[in-house]
Amino acid sequence: MAEKKNKGLGKGLEALFNDVEISTRELDIPSEAQEGIFFVDINEIKPNVKQPRKDFQEDKIEELAKSIETHGIIQPILIRPSDAGYEIVAGERRWRAARRASLREVPCIIRELDEEQNFLVSIIENMQRENLNPMEEAEALNQMISRFEMTQEEVSKSIGKSRPYISNALRLLKLPTEIQDMIIHGDLTGGHARTIAGIKDEKIQIHIANRVIKENLSVRATEELANMENERLSNKPVKPKPRSKNQEITSMEENLRLALGTKVEINQGARRGKIEIEYYSRDELERLLELLMSLK
Repeated sequence: MAEKKNKGLGKGLEALFNDVEISTRELDIPSEAQEGIFFVDINEIKPNVKQPRKDFQEDKIEELAKSIETHGIIQPILIRPSDAGYEIVAGERRWRAARRASLREVPCIIRELDEEQNFLVSIIENMQRENLNPMEEAEALNQMISRFEMTQEEVSKSIGKSRPYISNALRLLKLPTEIQDMIIHGDLTGGHARTIAGIKDEKIQIHIANRVIKENLSVRATEELANMENERLSNKPVKPKPRSKNQEITSMEENLRLALGTKVEINQGARRGKIEIEYYSRDELERLLELLMSLK
């Protein structure tokens, strides 16, 4: 197996495969179509359960299946050997469409990849094809950082996106679930979602998201709404700090503490106030009641 690559994926797929060889050792290699491409029994290929793409639109699969029936699979599927045949690295949508088109064999490129290479190639391939919805993309980027301990700079070089793009994408993961579902279902675009993520209040985020969908607002109009809301939130009156207690009140609290044997706090308002007496057990509560009753 090829030596594991650590980071430095700035040149994308080409850089990742520079030191990865096609291995045919101990493999039941299917019929070869041309150098490096093999026809593999479609039932020997299994999906990659860890791949970043989760949403496969049925109408798109059906459309691709009809194209495959007419023209075949133009681009091979990238697979790697697994314990039970082969696992898809890139091209699951093509594989699904090929099954629907009743193909028995599909053209494949076989690579021996470790877990990190497998995951990163799948992310890069999907992002280059713009196959991921914004939430899938955000989760994939987050996994590159958390699972493989890559910096945002390394992620940026790997997928060919700027660092601000990475940061803005990751902010989508902090959005309420209700808004994330809108993004997944295609009701909100990535541009709308990134703008809404900049609003400081969750309830207002949801309100704006619903307005965007209901009124079919542009990203520019959403930005204007977001700016207005953030400005309004920043201008909210600050709650007044509680007034500091004067020496007389502090002295009263201390006298009551000594008399009752527990912490006492006096909170004085403009017209009324209250005395809070703390206790820490049922026995202590009964002691305090007896003491207070004796003051009659």
